[in-house]
Amino acid sequence: MAEPRRNIASVDPVWDQILTEAQQAVLDEPLIGGFVHACILHHKSIEKALSYRVAAKLASNEMSMMVVREMVEEAYSNDASLIKAARADLVAIYERDPACHRLLQPILYFKGYQAVQAYRVGHYLWTKGQYDLAYFVQMRVSEIFGVDIHPAAKIGKGIMIDHAHSVVIGETAVVGDNVSMLHSVTLGGTGKEEQDRHPKIEDGVLIGAGAKVLGNITVGHCSRIAAGSVVLEAVPPCKTVAGIPARVVGEAGCEQPSVLMDHMLGPQGE
Repeated sequence: MAEPRRNIASVDPVWDQILTEAQQAVLDEPLIGGFVHACILHHKSIEKALSYRVAAKLASNEMSMMVVREMVEEAYSNDASLIKAARADLVAIYERDPACHRLLQPILYFKGYQAVQAYRVGHYLWTKGQYDLAYFVQMRVSEIFGVDIHPAAKIGKGIMIDHAHSVVIGETAVVGDNVSMLHSVTLGGTGKEEQDRHPKIEDGVLIGAGAKVLGNITVGHCSRIAAGSVVLEAVPPCKTVAGIPARVVGEAGCEQPSVLMDHMLGPQGE
């Protein structure tokens, strides 16, 4: 006799927790019941819920939600790394953001998380040569979330973009795994060159609010960029830089700045 198929929740603790939180949210606030059911409880997996949520945000008069959702679901079906990254991003926000108390919150409410998941779909389209669709996704992410990420940029997993307003990431930028950044961060180019012209951010880096990193320079792993800094030169690993232009002011202060999220310049960074 064939073994019965297990419910997805029994082998997916992340999705199981999201469902539990969604059910509790409806009990606590019945007025959002329809919203939570549409975004979470009507779906059988995190992939289906994310495809619905991304499509709901990106749809417009020019492209219907149904068409956008089909596009997102096709991307998820063809590239399992998109959902793996989405999960890692979700856990990163839950662990690093003191304002995030439930896994449910980023999916429903946090535009930084939503923008990155939409970018990931756009990047998938870019890698498949579907450039106009990728540009459409970039345009809508910029319009809806105030986050402008070129679909050719390469971004790792475990990413947290907190608040996310006015974040700009250029075409040839590369962002590693477990990177955290705040609002108004720019990873930009200099001049009008069309070649490799944007920063390379290695794993575990913390980028403070309003920081600008410009040009084809490398920010070493587990380093820390102070809020408001303008970085024009390469940053060594495990250092803190601050100022305009930014200069090394000390050690990073901990092994994983992007996880600890400590932006203060003090004795630990001297």
